[in-house]
This record gives sequence, C-alpha cells and structure tokens, in this order.
Amino acid sequence: MNTRAYRYAIAYKPFDVMCANKDRYGRPALIDMGIPRTLHAAGRLDLDSEGLLLLTDDGPLLHRVTHPDFHHPKTYLALIVGQPDAAVLQPLRDGVALKDGITRPADVEALPGAPALPPFPKPLPAPAKTTWLRIVLYEGKKRQIKRMLSAAGLPIFRLVRVAIGPLTLPPDLEPGQWRDLTTAERRVLLDWVGGYSEK
Repeated sequence: MNTRAYRYAIAYKPFDVMCANKDRYGRPALIDMGIPRTLHAAGRLDLDSEGLLLLTDDGPLLHRVTHPDFHHPKTYLALIVGQPDAAVLQPLRDGVALKDGITRPADVEALPGAPALPPFPKPLPAPAKTTWLRIVLYEGKKRQIKRMLSAAGLPIFRLVRVAIGPLTLPPDLEPGQWRDLTTAERRVLLDWVGGYSEK
C-alpha cells in the first residue's frame, strides 16, 4: 500500500514545446507551463507533437506506464495527406518493419471527419486532401507513428495524443494548461495500472 501522498496531474502539451522540465537551448518547456520540476511525464511527446501528458512523482507508476513489457495502450489522432484505403492501412495494423524491429500490431482507423481539437498554430492542407487517423499503439518506439506512416507513404501534418490507457484528454483543457487529476481520475488511473492503493 502506498504510504506517500503521490501527486498525479494531466497536461495538454502544445505544439513546439519541449517535453522536458527545462530546455538547455531556451526553447519553451514544461516549466514554462507552470508545471513543477518534481512532476515527470509518463511518456514523452516530440517537439512537433501535442496532446496528453500524464505527470507524476510516483516512480513505480511511471515505470509501469512507460515500460514496454506492459504494452499499455496509447491513443493518437494523426492528420495525414491523402485518403488511404484498407489495403494501405492494413500493414499498420499488422506491424511495420522499422530499423529497430517490427512494430506490434496497432489499432488503426480512418475517421469520417475532423475531430474536435484546438486550432493548430501552422497552416494545414485543405481538408479535402487529408484524412484523420485514430491510432492505438501498444508499445513506444521512438517517433513510432511518424516512422510507421512514413513507411506507408503517408505524410503526417499533425499528431495529437488523446489517451493513455483509460485516461483521456479533457475537452476543456486547452494547449498549455495543466491540472491535478480529480479523485475519480486518480482512481481510474491507479486501478488501471494495478496493484496500487492510496491512504
């Protein structure tokens, strides 16, 4: 049983913000969002990716969420150029051969329309020329989605993480905002990773 009062928080990392407490080159980072240095992200997002960050000072939970042996699902929305058919998407579902090995099977589906997301700070292609994909990964290779889509010949313009396991990006959380988890969210998180209880 946990005897320490760990802290758990959620954030919307914006595009062009480093997923680190501070950046040695002076680029915007988590500390500039007001996130305490004691909180660490459970799984990083690239500079040009955005979306959900789970933040905590609970080391064992960080390990459980991020270690590849546990195969925890992480859900992303990806805006790509083109309108791929089932034959193009199937290899993404089966596994893609990358330099560091074949990816685990992923859940991939084309969405019928654009999801409800905050505005993007850069120009995007016309909607008629693009498709939104919902992708669920069960591993965390470096820049995995971008490399998978590149191997399939699908240029990507926007990538947003919207869920880590059952923890989803709240619709009222804007890019650059963060908050502590609610009591209900904490319970869902701790039940999901298993073997955790709080005092």
